[in-house]
Amino acid sequence: MNIKSIQQWLSRAGELVNEFYNAPYRSAIARAKRDEDDLFMMLVFSEMMGVPNPASYYTLELQPLMLERFHDWHQRMGMEHSPLDHFRCC
Repeated sequence: MNIKSIQQWLSRAGELVNEFYNAPYRSAIARAKRDEDDLFMMLVFSEMMGVPNPASYYTLELQPLMLERFHDWHQRMGMEHSPLDHFRCC
């Protein structure tokens, strides 16, 4: 065996060990990321829903970028229809 094949084998073994170690935590990490995204969405659209937001100056410019995911978010939060009176997404 030459050094290149040993390096490839070690690299592949490292990837497999990494997958084996991370597999049980994948769903917990995905859930935590989704919760974090939901909180961020709430911060971005809170001013429109009547909740005072001290960071509204900074989050206002993010609203157009977040509109694509707004429908999925409000349904995940248990709101059947859009909570915004002037914005209908469904």
